[in-house]
Amino acid sequence: MRARGRKAAVAPEADSGYFDHDADVGVFGRGATIEKAFANAARATFALMWQPRDVARLEEIEVAFVEADVELALVTWLNALLGESAARRLALADFALTRDGDRWRGRAWGEPWRRDLPGGTGVKGATLTALSVRPVAAGFEARCVVDV
Repeated sequence: MRARGRKAAVAPEADSGYFDHDADVGVFGRGATIEKAFANAARATFALMWQPRDVARLEEIEVAFVEADVELALVTWLNALLGESAARRLALADFALTRDGDRWRGRAWGEPWRRDLPGGTGVKGATLTALSVRPVAAGFEARCVVDV
């Protein structure tokens, strides 16, 4: 299966991408830290909806949450971003995240959605399906399936 027109297979060193899943789309992010892997997973999630290069960094949003379980934190992070994006009608394309114990603070940048922004597949939310945050050679990989 291809992730809605995108390649399902990604080079091992890629920072973000997609993996095969029967019904929806699997996304992943990799990075030197868990926080960077989460930011790259967000990038992959939002890249399903629009090309990040087409989105200007005109507005910034912040999200904060408390979650002790690192895997559940990935789903919470992605769903918080999706919720803010929908509520504020923003196309987001750049992401950063920090944490202090179980307290997470994230930022995202983008612009108000506009009709001429090339659209892709809508993402409803991140799920617990195939949820994993694990060490890899270059740091960490964070993955889950998103409902499209």
